[in-house]
Amino acid sequence: MSLHGYSLPRSPLGQANLVPSPPWHYVGDFLVIDYWADPAAVAAVLPDGVDPHPDGAGRCSALFVDWQSCSDGGEELLDPSRSQYKEFFLVVNAQVDGEDVTICPYIWVDQDFALARGWIQGFPKKLGDIWITRKFDLANAAAPSLAPGARFGGTCSARGRRLAEGRITLTGESATGAQHNDAPLVNVRYFPRLAAGRHDEPAVHELVKAKSYDRSVTPAWEGDAELELFEAPGEEHTALAPVRVGKGYRFTFAYTIDDLESVKDLSGAEVAS
Repeated sequence: MSLHGYSLPRSPLGQANLVPSPPWHYVGDFLVIDYWADPAAVAAVLPDGVDPHPDGAGRCSALFVDWQSCSDGGEELLDPSRSQYKEFFLVVNAQVDGEDVTICPYIWVDQDFALARGWIQGFPKKLGDIWITRKFDLANAAAPSLAPGARFGGTCSARGRRLAEGRITLTGESATGAQHNDAPLVNVRYFPRLAAGRHDEPAVHELVKAKSYDRSVTPAWEGDAELELFEAPGEEHTALAPVRVGKGYRFTFAYTIDDLESVKDLSGAEVAS
């Protein structure tokens, strides 16, 4: 009998795999904070094949997201431990062959299936502990609404150490939505070799562009924002600490993914389109 499953562990029935076959359907509540970091620090996290943005502004975004996802059958929705997770990540603005893109250099997630699924897509995910203020469909002191003066916050920690805090105080509906994470997202798929003498020759090393469809988004609310990044052993994200913080945004976004575009083979060869 052969083994089955989209991802490891593969098994006789194919039910034990950590990540089920695409398509994957997502919906999430977002807190996004646009900010600016040291342009040299932004340039330092860019992978091969990606150029610093020519405006030299050091534009970044910090995102706290409360996600729910499922595969095509939707059975995970009735077993929420397999569908719900939270993330915190940073993106920076850059260019690939003259096209504006965003790059995610650091990201933390609180579920193993989302970690593995992210690696498949090229997100450099690590495990963390993320918390985000919830919105409910009732007016109550414990339930901030989408209204001027409402406050939303997010935190991220890992290995018992606080890594990030963000806060947004809403002022009104946004005419533009978040700006610094608006360009297409480009990731690096990287899987190393263990064979002696070949540790510097990854089995997979490619630049890829995220592709999605059935995208929908609610109107965004914006407001005043605060963002702090904290030092911790084994982390480098504070090099991207804000030198200036812009607006914060709160909205809900949904999409489906079952594909990606290979942009460049980072061993040197251009991938044919």
